[in-house]
Amino acid sequence: MTASESSIATARLAAKAAAEKIAEDIVALDVSERLALADVFLIASAPSERQVNAIVDGIEEELSKQELRPVRREGRSGGRWVLLDYSDIVIHVQHEEDRVFYALERLWKDCPVVDLQLGNDTSAKAAVSSETE
Repeated sequence: MTASESSIATARLAAKAAAEKIAEDIVALDVSERLALADVFLIASAPSERQVNAIVDGIEEELSKQELRPVRREGRSGGRWVLLDYSDIVIHVQHEEDRVFYALERLWKDCPVVDLQLGNDTSAKAAVSSETE
């Protein structure tokens, strides 16, 4: 079983919105084989709490245009690690220090990387760097 086309399309839309807000190391993982609750984890980071929140705002704004709203949102007030749960896709926007500490890519390293088609090869760089660690 692999992630649905609609989940991948939503992940790509969210990734594009994150990239427009200058998110770093954007990567999506197909967790559908390992996790019954979601198809895709999208992970992005930023160097400051303010930028984490700006990325979250950009993602929510873009996905709301598609009439998508998170069923759950956590961590917004702290701005260190914000989780947006859209059921089939779970978005993690983390402060870069927290991203290194929690290393979600390493925890889910057995999951395939989703091609986000960002054009700047951001997802591929993140996948390669996580594989070499």
